[in-house]
Amino acid sequence: MMRKISFDKIRKEIESLCLSAAFDLPDDVENAIRKALKSENTERGRAFLKQYLENAELARNERLPICQDTGVAVFFVELGQDAAIEGGLLADAISSGVNDGYKAGFLRMSIVSDPLFERKNTKTNTPPVIHLKLVPGDKLKIILAPKGGGSENMSSLAMLKPSDGRKGVVDFAVNTVIKAGGNPCPPTIVGIGIGGNFEMAALLAKTALLRNVGIPNPDSHYAELEEEILQKINSSGVGPQGLGGSVTSFAVHIEIMPCHIASLPVAVNLNCHAARHKEIII
Repeated sequence: MMRKISFDKIRKEIESLCLSAAFDLPDDVENAIRKALKSENTERGRAFLKQYLENAELARNERLPICQDTGVAVFFVELGQDAAIEGGLLADAISSGVNDGYKAGFLRMSIVSDPLFERKNTKTNTPPVIHLKLVPGDKLKIILAPKGGGSENMSSLAMLKPSDGRKGVVDFAVNTVIKAGGNPCPPTIVGIGIGGNFEMAALLAKTALLRNVGIPNPDSHYAELEEEILQKINSSGVGPQGLGGSVTSFAVHIEIMPCHIASLPVAVNLNCHAARHKEIII
């Protein structure tokens, strides 16, 4: 028997999700900042980290955005195959909730309707980006990960040759972070997607950012690779806000997928120190 989930319930939940994601820094990210305070070796770097914590507290208490760039609303949605949306389309419910949430919280509208020529603001922060997966069961799981322009613009993708191997992946990832400098507001979380194909590598990299900060890949080979890349990044000297220091990134997260014998796609997606993400299950 199909379980019915109403359009309006989804819309209201999305509205609340947008506000919570904008105002409340997740616990795993706040804990990563506190941990970085103990290892950062520069006074200026530690001062930035303390400011991040103060900013998070003010945002939470005053119900103000953690960052003025409230970003593209990116959704990762898992819809149970035994659930049905009643009263409208799922995508429309999410889009309507984004419109309502961003207006209710006076969040910055950052979406332009035409990417190249007219670039007129939609004034609704829509359309959102929605990644939908059908799964067993009758639940609806939604993760919102707002993505600001500063960190997103520093993303990169390379179609490496299989012969480039581990060194090629490490060099590409580390060089991407170093080249980004202070633009993504470091310390960052580094999402890396390896495998799949051109578009899947990018999606894997973004999905990697949803993992709680510092939780290693369950495969020991990739967990070791995450640690190697993180150590090299933090030895680069980029530091908090790109102004020098020993903590350039909080964590490196890798997600993988099988790929073609002739390919080694690798994508890097960065999250700033205010790595916003919120989740609901309906």
